[in-house]
Amino acid sequence: MNRELLMSDATHFRVDYEINPYMCTGVQPDPAAAVAEHAAIAAAHLAAGRKVEYLPSAPQCPDMVFTANAAVVRGGRAVLGDPPAQRQAELPYFRQWLTEQGYDVVAAPYPFSGQGDALAFGDLLLAGYGYRTDRRMHPVLAAELGYQVVPVRTVSPRWYDLDLAVAVVGGPTNTLAWCPAALDPASQGRLRDLAVDLIDVDVDEAARFALNLVSDGTTVTMTRGNPGLASALRERGLQVVELDTTELAKGGGGIRCTALTLDNPPATTG
Repeated sequence: MNRELLMSDATHFRVDYEINPYMCTGVQPDPAAAVAEHAAIAAAHLAAGRKVEYLPSAPQCPDMVFTANAAVVRGGRAVLGDPPAQRQAELPYFRQWLTEQGYDVVAAPYPFSGQGDALAFGDLLLAGYGYRTDRRMHPVLAAELGYQVVPVRTVSPRWYDLDLAVAVVGGPTNTLAWCPAALDPASQGRLRDLAVDLIDVDVDEAARFALNLVSDGTTVTMTRGNPGLASALRERGLQVVELDTTELAKGGGGIRCTALTLDNPPATTG
């Protein structure tokens, strides 16, 4: 998993509006530092043996760097995101790229935060809702992509996307990392019922984008400054690469937000 990724760039990244609690138009990212952060993330993916595809960002799309919200992809099909109005201008670029690569692209009939609220875990899809994604998207995702959907509701706008509260790690112990306090009781129960290895992450580390990581089951690329999760991952035999995301965090995103997974395998049969 996560061996083939789509990234954009931070050339036009800025805070033009406030659509999550981390954004403030009065606190702008340093342009050169943001570009350097993004370049370091891409370099880390390549160093881990991952393939990175690129789609240049558009000047009128300051959040296009956060490609994870563009869609969720499985096999040869992509369900396009349906983001807040401020980010709608991104969609034609992502639709065109996915179409040109041969994906069957499906429009979302309801608000949908793309991969930000749709974390693939084998044949399961951990599907967020409550803030950016309408729960009516869940049966759409099941029908279009063939996943068994596990609904997961976050409890605060600080977890506006599920990928801030839950991370699919995989690896030898079939691991998920999560912040239980970020989820409602029913959702906590659903994840515990999966009977997988769960790493608990406290609210402070989760709010520093600890869970907004990319794992291929061998190497985990994550935000620096979250020693609890980093240590727990290393204890499970995983390689951990920690990177600075100070500037990207001013837009409410981290490492997972900057990469759309392209290699989620098709549904198993038999």
